[in-house]
Amino acid sequence: MLVLVVDSSTPAVTAALAEVSDDGFALRARRRIVDAKAHGELLAPAVDAVLGEAGVRSRDLSAIVAGVGPGPFTGLRVGLVTAASMGQALDVPTYGVCSLDAVGQVEGRVLVATDARRREIYWAAYDGGTPLTEPAVDLPAVVAERVAALGVTAAVGEGAHRYADVLGLPVRDEPRYPLADALVALAAERVLAKAPTERLTPLYLRRPDAVAQAARKPVLR
Repeated sequence: MLVLVVDSSTPAVTAALAEVSDDGFALRARRRIVDAKAHGELLAPAVDAVLGEAGVRSRDLSAIVAGVGPGPFTGLRVGLVTAASMGQALDVPTYGVCSLDAVGQVEGRVLVATDARRREIYWAAYDGGTPLTEPAVDLPAVVAERVAALGVTAAVGEGAHRYADVLGLPVRDEPRYPLADALVALAAERVLAKAPTERLTPLYLRRPDAVAQAARKPVLR
């Protein structure tokens, strides 16, 4: 089964094509371009590139897997809209994976942290890839206090690199961004089972900056 994988929850724009079978999976092509300001311009060409490299047409796809964040609104929605639109157009199921999970598939107890802007990080703690906490967004100093009791021994992700001095943990060089092979591995069981398509609900973890007014202000006083 051929599966398209996309993620735009971080500055890395990721697209990959994987072949999933009962024996496991293999990536046939992948692209990752790091540019926090060009998700909309980069993702579609990256999808075309991985399909072209593998000699596959979009109608050959059996499913689409997308990282659902957490991530900043503007970048994250590019990947989710792309995945949802292609899924509907091709009539294939879509499956979501927490993007932090796709960074945390490493050995040991680790903190996964990605940049949430506003001097905050999106984070979760893992033990050998198994989540110890729910995804959250906090100041790095708050995260350092919360993970101190979890036995975390290292940190990964771009947020960990950015705020290493505050987090106070050894930072591993990789992974910095969600890995395509981890995304497909975390969805492979659903793909093989031909599970029903999932609504790709983004993990923003923040209220929107712009909100509707609760009531109209009077013009005359």
